[in-house]
Amino acid sequence: MYYLFRPLLFLITFATKIRMMENLYDRVTESKEYIRSFVKTGADHAIMLGTGFGDYTHSLTDQVEIPYKDIPHFPVSTVQSHSGKLVFGYKSGIPLVIMSGRFHYYEGYSAKELTFPVRVLKALGIKHLIITNAAGGINPHFDEGDIVIINDHINLMPDHPLRGANDDRLGLRFPDMLNAYDAEEIKKFQDIGKKANINIKNGVYLGLQGPSLETPAEYRMAHILGADLIGMSSVPEVIVARHEGMTVTAFSIVSNVCFPASNISVTTVEDVIAVVNKSAVNLQKIFNKYFEKLFNDRTNHPS
Repeated sequence: MYYLFRPLLFLITFATKIRMMENLYDRVTESKEYIRSFVKTGADHAIMLGTGFGDYTHSLTDQVEIPYKDIPHFPVSTVQSHSGKLVFGYKSGIPLVIMSGRFHYYEGYSAKELTFPVRVLKALGIKHLIITNAAGGINPHFDEGDIVIINDHINLMPDHPLRGANDDRLGLRFPDMLNAYDAEEIKKFQDIGKKANINIKNGVYLGLQGPSLETPAEYRMAHILGADLIGMSSVPEVIVARHEGMTVTAFSIVSNVCFPASNISVTTVEDVIAVVNKSAVNLQKIFNKYFEKLFNDRTNHPS
């Protein structure tokens, strides 16, 4: 009997997968069209702000703010330190989109849901996604408050944003992750840091699900695996951004020292925010100089 119904089951499964792909593409399109009803200007660059970085939105001129809750199909941030709005504006004459607040697996969202905004950013024309986060420092040479540019990651999250049916309109079935973090952009930011006398370290980020902080044994595991940083975000967004063909740059601020065990202390969210707020000032200076340089390059060498 099974063999009689096998072709029918195949057709039903295939049709379901097609509907899933169409639904994702259609949802992205609907979100994009809603946003475009408020903002007509295109932008190549977007910044996804993590914990403690929300103040950077105030530096934009000609701002247009759209709450996440108003955007069709957008998730809504449940983390108190994330404001939850999409901000359009200009930084040093460069049009910019800022996600003020992100989403996390530990909030109850699937990896597909929490990365949905990345696909909408791509649909809006974004080519370069800059990500920020707060992370624990696994590298014994990292100190609290250090700015670290991520050059690779280790994905230990339990859900993958590309799991399931793939829509070729959004990206390849098997995207290559060799150059997940763009070396050319990393060098640009490092050069800016040197000229500004701001030390930017680099390292590998390991992503876990959270929300509990890790045990000393888990920190030791991360060190053995080769991680310099450990956190609960960013990796799914990077994967989807690369799936969409976007250039990615990511920064962590070391919120607490996690290795070796003798240096670990009890950490609260308030502690993390306080450390990030202090160091975010220097990272914001780097962003400012990056967009100033971008504007000057475009002005002096128009395409």
